[in-house]
Amino acid sequence: MKHLFIFGTRPEAIKMAPLIKEFQKDDTQKVVVCVTGQHREMLDQVLSFFDIKPDYDLNLMSDNQTLYDVTAKALLGLKPILDKEKPNNIFVQGDTTTAFVGALAGFYEKINVSHIEAGLRSHNIYSPFPEEGNRKLVGHLANIHFAPTKRAVQNLKLEGITHNVQQVGNTVIDALLLGLDIIKNRGEATFEKYFENIDFSKRIILITGHRRESFGPPFESMCKAMKEIALKYSDVQLIYPMHMNPNIRDTVNSILKGIENVKLIEPLSYPYLIWLMSKSYFVLTDSGGIQEEAPTLGKPVLVMREVTERQEGVEAGTAKLVGSNFDNIVKECKRLLDNETYYQSMANAINPYGDGTTSLQILKLMKDNN
Repeated sequence: MKHLFIFGTRPEAIKMAPLIKEFQKDDTQKVVVCVTGQHREMLDQVLSFFDIKPDYDLNLMSDNQTLYDVTAKALLGLKPILDKEKPNNIFVQGDTTTAFVGALAGFYEKINVSHIEAGLRSHNIYSPFPEEGNRKLVGHLANIHFAPTKRAVQNLKLEGITHNVQQVGNTVIDALLLGLDIIKNRGEATFEKYFENIDFSKRIILITGHRRESFGPPFESMCKAMKEIALKYSDVQLIYPMHMNPNIRDTVNSILKGIENVKLIEPLSYPYLIWLMSKSYFVLTDSGGIQEEAPTLGKPVLVMREVTERQEGVEAGTAKLVGSNFDNIVKECKRLLDNETYYQSMANAINPYGDGTTSLQILKLMKDNN
């Protein structure tokens, strides 16, 4: 059976990597990898780390690209690949524009589409944007739905999607465990040297924030809350790998630059990010994937968003929604820093997103249904 894996961003590459590696081990499965290059440098870093060599690269990223550009270029670029390869199945992952276009191209060619990480919903079409719209559209174009959790299965059911829905966990956990294993085997000296300016005797708060719906006053409020925590707790270091978007960097620098225990660093490649996460005390983020990854490492997550499509983590106690409100963020950070019992209740909560066997489950299900 021939599978075409289509992805274009770093998060997709991370979550596709363990699945691709698992399928490549099986002689009965033919793997073809196509990247759109929706992200470029960050995508290439992941491919190199996991040793994945694309068969096709649309390389469509351009300066100031719009959603229109990505959608049109990717759709036109996929047509000749589908004509040549004629895959039995297309794998798309998550909620990116690449995932939507991959599913749409498969639909146009009447090729089976399998959606990894199906069923996530925030129930607000514009938050996150355009991801919520993308995943809803993919859900109604796909033929097979690999849902990470019971809630994701229920979300699909509420939209009338009940056929070929499988609850399998999330491949992001597979990727995290595989990635940490690769790091361990290669040795950690490189990582220790890279972060030599960070004092790991202090409690580390890892920060990631980049979502476009937060730009402007909400993001300023988030940064002011970070400043408040940094000034109040001298025994804490806040580490912020800044996204390249100037909307992010300008605000971060204007509010946080020059504070002694705030380290503003360049974006981290995947292995450096997960290594730093493993050394952190807790995580302050608006990222989706980190809400799933950090609990596997026993790291509480404060989510700087008004809603999350990963509500299971909130219910399980591994994550807490704090939004962009200054007072909420400060209060919850203080609670984790001051209340050991509360901290341990989050750190020891069971991760609802899987145990690292998702890729194996998907391979088995695809073979059983072939």
